[in-house]
Amino acid sequence: MNLRSSHLLGAAALIASVFPLAIQAQTAGHSANAPGQQGAETTNAAYHDHLPSLRGIMPKPDEYFDSTSKHEKEWKRIPLIDGPGFVTDNAAQLSAITGAAATTAGLGFDGVGKGFTGPQGSFTVNSAPPDTTGAVGATQYVQWVNSSFAVFDKTTGNAVYGPAAGNTLWTGFGGACETDNDGDPIVQYDKQAGRWVMMQFAVPSGGPYYQCVAVSQTSDATGGYNRYAFQYSGFNDYPKVGVWPDGYYVTFNMFSGNSFSGAKACAFDRAKMLAGQAATQQCVQLSSSYGGLLPADLDGTTAPPAGSPNYLVNKGSSSLNLWKFHVDWTNSANTKLTGPTALPVTAFNAACSGGTCIPQAGTSQKLDSLADRLMYRLAYRNFGTYESLVVNHSVAVGTNRKNTYAAVRWYELRNLSGTPTVYQQSTYAPDSTFRWMGSVAMDKMGNMALGYSTSSASLNPGVRYATRLATDPLNTLSNETVVVQGTGSQTQSLSRWGDYSHMSVDPVDDCTFWYTGEYLKQNGTFNWSTRIASFKIAGCQ
Repeated sequence: MNLRSSHLLGAAALIASVFPLAIQAQTAGHSANAPGQQGAETTNAAYHDHLPSLRGIMPKPDEYFDSTSKHEKEWKRIPLIDGPGFVTDNAAQLSAITGAAATTAGLGFDGVGKGFTGPQGSFTVNSAPPDTTGAVGATQYVQWVNSSFAVFDKTTGNAVYGPAAGNTLWTGFGGACETDNDGDPIVQYDKQAGRWVMMQFAVPSGGPYYQCVAVSQTSDATGGYNRYAFQYSGFNDYPKVGVWPDGYYVTFNMFSGNSFSGAKACAFDRAKMLAGQAATQQCVQLSSSYGGLLPADLDGTTAPPAGSPNYLVNKGSSSLNLWKFHVDWTNSANTKLTGPTALPVTAFNAACSGGTCIPQAGTSQKLDSLADRLMYRLAYRNFGTYESLVVNHSVAVGTNRKNTYAAVRWYELRNLSGTPTVYQQSTYAPDSTFRWMGSVAMDKMGNMALGYSTSSASLNPGVRYATRLATDPLNTLSNETVVVQGTGSQTQSLSRWGDYSHMSVDPVDDCTFWYTGEYLKQNGTFNWSTRIASFKIAGCQ
């Protein structure tokens, strides 16, 4: 979702002068692939360098926004693939369950948002939505909203760095990654390497467009970084990232102007980027029939089986589509994207018909559902005896299209290396409160936590989560817990919400969940706050 801003004059010339390396494309034998397989295009990073240390860097001012200029991000929609008519959601869990997956609360504190102040000063909300993302590492929690990020001590919740404009990470890098601060960020912690992976796009007017990637040199998010810029001819919207042993897998919704070109799946050379060496990406462009893909993101200490491809999933019509992306860094002619395999699921309709209908207390202003796509993350675990993927999206529950409310449909997929199957699925709808903008993950015991936004005509937007024990009856969640109940609603023709939230799992104990999402403390626009909360499901140790 592009933060439409007034970019500095001469940005294109600056890019050309600082990124002198040509993008050398090598097409990897498309015609040699079997039916259902697509080869990849390999390109070099347009530029890379090293930042010795983030500590001591003066955060960049958010040059494109000020206190008098507020910007609503454009929602670049992808084609909605939905049922032809209204269907009853036969997977809906329509009652609350208590007493099963009890949780113990950890820290709870406000992240970057209205009123937030850290070591580098105060944050001013100047765009919406925040695109809230955050991950937990060995000793820190890093959160990033569209224009700024902050680093927190995960023991105390105190901010140790920030708020800092996102492009502070590319200070001295040159080109659009340094001059533009366009957002759509993702924060990840590479658990196997003990490194932070920070990304946002740079989309100067008229292109070319970039994915800006910073990989930390240690487990300290305020230390040094290896920095990269990968270039695209089309607009690389809504990037989503999965950490995998052989690469950082990234998916985009590609646009040419306002025309959707289809999903693009890319893999960045993780080994080279961890070492700070010149790196390449291998990408496959799909047709406009497919959008909103998510890459599998590794949780836990057990790697996928040797040689396992990364898995990609998107939402179909009462189905999930699954691809297998095998990358060969030695010989790109062997790289292939295979699929999709359609996995039938219980029939559903997208919440709000994929659009805007979420009510709020005290206002007629409705909020966006983002129900045209799956919600981040596609969380992967290898439990030894089986592999698992969990993912979610927002659906409509009710009696007809005019009388529905939004709820979160979640899935667990298994038998990934064989014939993938939907092991369990459910729509969490214990009452008529609207639930959407979810993020789901599992701990090392196979327990699950699903976080989401809540709202209704009598309720201000807030943040909650629900959980399940691995031993609970299939297709059920329980113990809904309020993280924070908002005391304000978004007003004055501002519908943008989300566009995603983020559930991560602590790499130290592999039990503690960390969730971040958006809420408001008072009625208004461009006055959102964010919340960061940690918790553990009883029995995980």
